[in-house]
Amino acid sequence: MNITTLSQTHPNTLIFLHHQNPNTPKFTHSSLHFPHHKKTHFKTTLIKCCNSENKEPQKWEKMIPKNVISAEKILRSIAGATSGPICQFIAKPETFLHQVDPRIKLAWLLVLVVLPARSHIYMRFGLITFLGILSVWILPRQVWTDQLGRVALLSGVLFLMLGLGADTLPMVVQSRTPPPSMMGLPSIPPSYDGYSYLLFKLGPLQLTRKGLSVASTSACLTFSVFQSASLCLTTTTPEQLAFGLQWFMKPFKYIGVPVDEVILTLLLSLRFINLVFDEVRIVALGIVSRRINWQQLATMETVEVFFTYIRRIFKNIFNHAEQITQAMTVRGFRGDSSSHKIYFSSASSAPIANIVSVMTLVGLIGAAALSEYILV
Repeated sequence: MNITTLSQTHPNTLIFLHHQNPNTPKFTHSSLHFPHHKKTHFKTTLIKCCNSENKEPQKWEKMIPKNVISAEKILRSIAGATSGPICQFIAKPETFLHQVDPRIKLAWLLVLVVLPARSHIYMRFGLITFLGILSVWILPRQVWTDQLGRVALLSGVLFLMLGLGADTLPMVVQSRTPPPSMMGLPSIPPSYDGYSYLLFKLGPLQLTRKGLSVASTSACLTFSVFQSASLCLTTTTPEQLAFGLQWFMKPFKYIGVPVDEVILTLLLSLRFINLVFDEVRIVALGIVSRRINWQQLATMETVEVFFTYIRRIFKNIFNHAEQITQAMTVRGFRGDSSSHKIYFSSASSAPIANIVSVMTLVGLIGAAALSEYILV
């Protein structure tokens, strides 16, 4: 029966025409029957459905990478990144930095923040190399392989973005004087000493001396801050850090600075950061272990899972904070830090390690000062 005969014999029928694969019959029909009514007249409607399963994707669709970012990969990366937190103290194996006084370590941290902005570009890359070698020597293998890779990736991305983006868009400047050719003057001769402000150019992107200076300063500062903090927190207990900071802040007591409250807050923060890392890792592992079929979830359902994940983290963190508050109240703390005795640990300091650390710090400062005059 063809379409015309079918529509004439069933005037009150919706006819759906399905376009199938070439190996199957070309058209099939489905019908929906409506009851006859005296005052209603239905017309026959043909609806043609095209099946596009065998249609090849466009060329630009083939070039788009698929399954690069997924919810499961994000959760697995979070669980893996927090398995070795940056603030976790590692007691064994005991290294050279474990024996250095915490006050000298704090002085090193201050110098490593100031030096990248005041030293030459070669000195900056030398400082990054020094911190990388020191991390490989001090930290365990499973810790420095994870931390150095992530910090180096962050610093590299920052270097490329700032280096290629500092002078990529030239400023629109209109000269107030006509060019020398219009005034009958000879053109300015080019430089013969090999100096060039533009170092590299690739299409609209260009690397200049200004961009190289800004990028190297920012990347070196980022790497030194993250990696020096990692080395200090890995080889120093929170009590030792609080003792060293209290020693430096003692003169501020005479001008009314609440040093005791600042030190207690620092000590609680260093203790609390470990709990935050543990909660982030444990909750992420709990979601991954349930083996959710993310392909069957809609976009809003995936977003709801992540909101549940964040809400669960904050709930657990607040529970830990409440437990810490109750423990401090039971031990007699009533809010006055000056009347509550806090015991710090300042042991495990070797004189030889302290002398070597101070001499190395003085040599590093002297090399950075000389680089401003020698390396021009």
